[in-house]
Amino acid sequence: MYRFRSEIGCRVMRIVCKDVTAETLYDVLHDTSYRRKWDTNMIDTYDIGRLTANADVGYYSWKCPSPLKNRDFVTMRSWLPLGNDFLIINYSVKHPQHPPKKDYVRAVSLLTGYLIQSNGANCSTLYYLTQVDPKGSLPKWVVNRVSQFVAPKAMRKIYKASQKYPDWKRKHNPLLKPWTFPEQNSLPCIDASELTRQRADSLENIDESGLSEEKHSGDEET
Repeated sequence: MYRFRSEIGCRVMRIVCKDVTAETLYDVLHDTSYRRKWDTNMIDTYDIGRLTANADVGYYSWKCPSPLKNRDFVTMRSWLPLGNDFLIINYSVKHPQHPPKKDYVRAVSLLTGYLIQSNGANCSTLYYLTQVDPKGSLPKWVVNRVSQFVAPKAMRKIYKASQKYPDWKRKHNPLLKPWTFPEQNSLPCIDASELTRQRADSLENIDESGLSEEKHSGDEET
């Protein structure tokens, strides 16, 4: 099951994963190699560098419903095991070597987080909160589509991907988990002084409010 609540600029969701451990959910949300298998909205993602044993900076771009421009993010992410539970949070930063790209609208994650709670040996609950400024004046149909289709579907995708992850991981570097074993992390170190908080008002505001809705196959359930 999942629950969805929408506020101005903020979305909160929950899904109960009856046959997935909290550790597996945690691994799926970290594993960028596996994300390419299940995240069909993603265009590209990569790690830029690490700050500490449990914090890094990364890039993510995603497809927007036509005819909107695609969005991308540069975020600082941190994570923390909490006994049998796990927490992952991120927010947007500016990195001098990764400025906004010509063909994308640089969106801003004000705060995005996952809380994974263990509900026993083979059950867990995933909570997802996101407050994002997509930059630009978006049509009402876009907001409605995200609320009714995109966000709930994304949670179901994470759940389904987590069910398949153990078999996939056994065949793809099963011992490689740098988010759990920091000694495996080969990313270059980043000096925190290179980063600044990305403010939404410092980016170009794109007016897409007049765009009409086109059929978008990504809304269909799979």
